[in-house]
Amino acid sequence: MMLMNKESYKLPNANIDYYPNFFDSHKADELYEILFKKIKWEIKPVTVFGKTYPQPRLTALYSYDSRPYSYSNLKLEPIAVTKELHEIFEIIKKELKLKFNSVLLNLYRDGQDSNGWHADNEKELGKNPIIASITLGEVRPFHFKHRSIKEEKHKINLEHGSLLLMHGEMQHYWVHHIPKTKKEINTRINLTFRNIK
Repeated sequence: MMLMNKESYKLPNANIDYYPNFFDSHKADELYEILFKKIKWEIKPVTVFGKTYPQPRLTALYSYDSRPYSYSNLKLEPIAVTKELHEIFEIIKKELKLKFNSVLLNLYRDGQDSNGWHADNEKELGKNPIIASITLGEVRPFHFKHRSIKEEKHKINLEHGSLLLMHGEMQHYWVHHIPKTKKEINTRINLTFRNIK
């Protein structure tokens, strides 16, 4: 089911591992269909620089814990982990030896859905958080850049069934985003596994 080839990026103040075929195409297709239909997707309002507007994507937070998660002046209340999500948690624990308690899901409906420059550095995630990001569906480019070293700018095309692992000091020194595109593209589901403390 899983092909564990890995591409590692050793960068200033960051470690990134990319598994392009974490799930084979059959399993990735199956998970995409299930999650697209079963996740309780919501559009939440976010406030940036004093202005409130609908988030340019749909989101949902699932967790084994009851603690909420906050970012961009937005507070998400968790939903209990489903059996399909539990299966993915267990696969990550088995294959990567990493245990997470929560997953924030994003649904990018088309090229106009996006995620602005940010770091996953909320205090609930603790120091040097590990984030595992799974892509199902459309390939989208993941842009990331160092906060102070201007020439450190990179891009990885996140493929269907892939897993991107961000660890080390990355969330302190780097920011990342999924940009908009005018191309006609299909839907992408993104699962970002994390530990809310």
